[in-house]
Amino acid sequence: MRNRFLTSRGVLLAIVASSVWIAPASIAGQAPAAKAKAWTPPRTPDGQPDLQGMWTNATITPFERPKELAGKPVLTEAEAAALETQAAERRQNADERPLRPGDVGSYNAFWSDSGTKVVSTRQTSLVVDPPDGRVPVKPEAEKRRDENLTSVDGVELMSPWDRCITRGPGRMFPAGYNNAYQILQTPGYVVIVHEMIHEARIIPLDGRPHPDPSVRMWTGDPRGRWEGNTLVVETTNFNGKGWIATNAASGRIRGVPHSDALRLVERFTRTDADTISYQVTIEDPNIFTKPWTVAIPLERDEGYQIFEYACHEGNKAIGHILSAARAAERTAAETPKKK
Repeated sequence: MRNRFLTSRGVLLAIVASSVWIAPASIAGQAPAAKAKAWTPPRTPDGQPDLQGMWTNATITPFERPKELAGKPVLTEAEAAALETQAAERRQNADERPLRPGDVGSYNAFWSDSGTKVVSTRQTSLVVDPPDGRVPVKPEAEKRRDENLTSVDGVELMSPWDRCITRGPGRMFPAGYNNAYQILQTPGYVVIVHEMIHEARIIPLDGRPHPDPSVRMWTGDPRGRWEGNTLVVETTNFNGKGWIATNAASGRIRGVPHSDALRLVERFTRTDADTISYQVTIEDPNIFTKPWTVAIPLERDEGYQIFEYACHEGNKAIGHILSAARAAERTAAETPKKK
C-alpha cells in the first residue's frame, strides 16, 4: 500500500518525460481534460438537487504535483493510459517485492483499494490551486509535521487516525482503501457517511449560525447552503488538535497540523448521472501562507457496500508502540557509552 503511492510519482515522471506537452487552458489553476457539459440534476421531493447515492474517489493521481511537472497541469490521454497500465503491473507484482531492512511490510495487495485510474479530469495532482499543484505550507508547520511523524513520546503527537478518533479535516482525500461516501438527504439536511472511521457528517441547511467560538470539535461544525445546483459546506470551530491529512496518499502533507483557525469551504456539484465535482478550499493562516484547493471527482458506485470500520481509541497497537519506545529508551540508557 505504501509502495504504491510512492512509486506512482516516479512512473508519472517517466511517462511524461517521453511525451510532448500540449498546454491546456487553466481553470482554478489546473484544467480538466474537457469542459463539463451542462446537465440538470434530478431533484429530491423537497426540491434539493439530488446528490444521494454511493460515491467513491479512489485514484492513482498524486495528491500534489511533482515539482518536475510544475508547468504541466494535465495529462494527455496517452500519458494517462500508460500510467494506468504501469500501475496495474505494479499491483500485480506488489507482493513479490523484497522488503528493505527494518521494514515489517504492510497489508498485501488484496487488502488495498487505492484505485486503478487517474482522475477523469486527467489533472496531474489533486491540488489544483496554487497553480503549481503544491500546498503552501509554512516552514514552522513542516517542522511540526516532522515532529508528529517521528515522535513516540505520547499519544498527543500521534495521528488521530492511528488513535481511531477521526481522519481529520481531509477525510474526503483518497486513501489506500475505504474510499466510499454515502450521501443522504432529508428536508433541511444533507448527511455524508464516511466509510473510513465510520463518521457521519450531519449538515444543516437552514441558515443557522455556527456555535460560539468557544465550542471546538475534532471535525468542526459544518453549515450548508445551495448556490444553484452546488452544495456549499463551510466548516469552522475546529479544536486545533488534529492533522490536515492523516493518510500516506497525501504525501508530504501527512502529519501537517491544523490550528483552531482552520476553515474549510467544500463544493459538491453533480455534473452528470455518475459524477459529482468535489472541491475543497482550505484556509488556516497559522499553518499555510495562503488558501489552497483540492479537486476530486466523485464517481457513483451503487454496487459498493460499506462495512463497519471497526477501529476504537485505545486500541492495542498504540500501547505496543509506546511500550516499545520506552523499552528502546531504557536499553539506550543502560548501554555504556564509548569513550
